[in-house]
Amino acid sequence: MTREACDAPEITDDRLLEGRVRLLQPRRGHRAGTDAVLLAGQADLRPGDHVVDLGSASGAVGLMAGARVPGIRLTLVERDPLLAALARENLVRNGQAEAEVRNVDLFADRRTLRAAGLSAGMADAVLTNPPFFEGGSPPSPDPGRRAAHVFSGGGLNGWLGVAAWLLKPRGRLTLVHRADALETCLAALAPAFGSTVVVPVRSDPERDAVRILVSAVKGGRAPLRIAPALVLRAGPARGPETELS
Repeated sequence: MTREACDAPEITDDRLLEGRVRLLQPRRGHRAGTDAVLLAGQADLRPGDHVVDLGSASGAVGLMAGARVPGIRLTLVERDPLLAALARENLVRNGQAEAEVRNVDLFADRRTLRAAGLSAGMADAVLTNPPFFEGGSPPSPDPGRRAAHVFSGGGLNGWLGVAAWLLKPRGRLTLVHRADALETCLAALAPAFGSTVVVPVRSDPERDAVRILVSAVKGGRAPLRIAPALVLRAGPARGPETELS
């Protein structure tokens, strides 16, 4: 294990996708959960694609995408040095040692992003689970969760602007967000993306959507499409709704 990973606060050794992916991640703070599984499973990926996971944390989404579609080339981008170190360790543990981790703030200027190893038009596909809240939202008392859930130094427009910069023409973007942020997501996508497809995600058939999975194409021209909802539980709810993590 790397020195940075060893210096981490308490970490857990978890299994995802029925054990196909091993993931070291901090016990406290934001942890990979349903959102990561949905995002990795929804993305339109093909063997040979260069896939960039923006805001990768310790690498759950990218690793699950690689397990689902062997043969992709993977780059993880994470600003937190500790999480980036865990991501590097997780790549090795999952046989993805040839993949890359870029430890850089997405809201840095383009010169800094290039110096970190990112470049315009490098990606066939971008996957991202961006922070769900912008400045002014109630902060979490946990610094790890706060960093993952609240934008710092920018907002969704800037975040998706970086995604567009990284993507080749006709490159594909997939993101997961809160269902009540649909209007914000569509507005942020509009400058560079089209052919947008929205998949509502419901915890069960009797409840409103709690998440949306959004895919779009850089330079796409097809009209917006709302796909059938993805229902995570077949039967009616038997208790309070559990927030997707």
